[in-house]
Amino acid sequence: MDKRTMRRTDKEEYSTVTKTRVRKRGFIILGIFALIAIILLYIFFSFRSGLNIAKENGVENTGEEFNAIDNHDGKKTIMIIGKDRMDEGAERTDVIMLGQYDYMQKEMKLVSVMRDIYVDIPGYQSYKINAVYSLGGVELLREVIAHNFDINVEEYVTVDYDAFMETVNVVNPNGVTIDVEKDMSEKIDTELKQGEQQLNGKDLLAYARFRNDEEGDFGRVRRQQQVLSAIQDEIISVGGIAKLPKILGTGMGYVDTSMTNKEMYRMIMSFMIRGDKDIDTMTLPLDNTYQFMDTSHAGNVIDMDFETNSAALKEFLNNSNSNEENETETE
Repeated sequence: MDKRTMRRTDKEEYSTVTKTRVRKRGFIILGIFALIAIILLYIFFSFRSGLNIAKENGVENTGEEFNAIDNHDGKKTIMIIGKDRMDEGAERTDVIMLGQYDYMQKEMKLVSVMRDIYVDIPGYQSYKINAVYSLGGVELLREVIAHNFDINVEEYVTVDYDAFMETVNVVNPNGVTIDVEKDMSEKIDTELKQGEQQLNGKDLLAYARFRNDEEGDFGRVRRQQQVLSAIQDEIISVGGIAKLPKILGTGMGYVDTSMTNKEMYRMIMSFMIRGDKDIDTMTLPLDNTYQFMDTSHAGNVIDMDFETNSAALKEFLNNSNSNEENETETE
């Protein structure tokens, strides 16, 4: 074989190898695009499946008047409301919480507000804070929190019992693992036994709402935080992450919120992907900052030291863990 023939043969072999590599790269790129398309379709249809759960049960969310102003501080402060029973034609609130997500520090904080706290209500007689929603909805409750605690709430989320139960059942149809602290049955629609077990949405709600013991509402608030922590652990597990689109769809289908879908997704994905999963919690009133008081129109209420509690609440929401750690390291 002469040199010219050898060079031609080498060129042909090189051309064949190059074409093979290009073809392989093409298949790899095509495979990546196909995988991305499958993932996007899975997210879309899973989310729609969650939304349909609420639609099939006739749920329609129309929104409420809410005149909040954005703080523009890199954080989002949200009022979370759990709707309670109808009382003389109006809904009261079984749960009142303030949630805050710090986009810069990737920290989530949660404040439980005792529902029997005696508050000033603009335009109305002073009453328990759980009655405010029935008087003027989320807008009046926002005003009450601003007036009594000097905290500007930027968004709201309202959740009813059906939303909680359906979402829990999507998170894990077999139930969420919870350590039931004692036997419970009085004034709840089920009977719970002490010990670690998996509770479905209905039973988990009953556990979170139980208050017929010596702790009363204080015990209930503590259990609510325990339940939220257990649900969070379930969601951030491998199986829970895969279900996240359907979980979000179910939640969005049932809850009423001032947040847009885009805002909700941005916050949840930021927290799920990069956020500190150890959620800081706080309960108001603080220990030794309140007393029980009997009133003629509102019954037994919590008479709270607002100056002390408001200062503690502001410090809790405005300070970040990372800042505290940095200060400790500097010292």
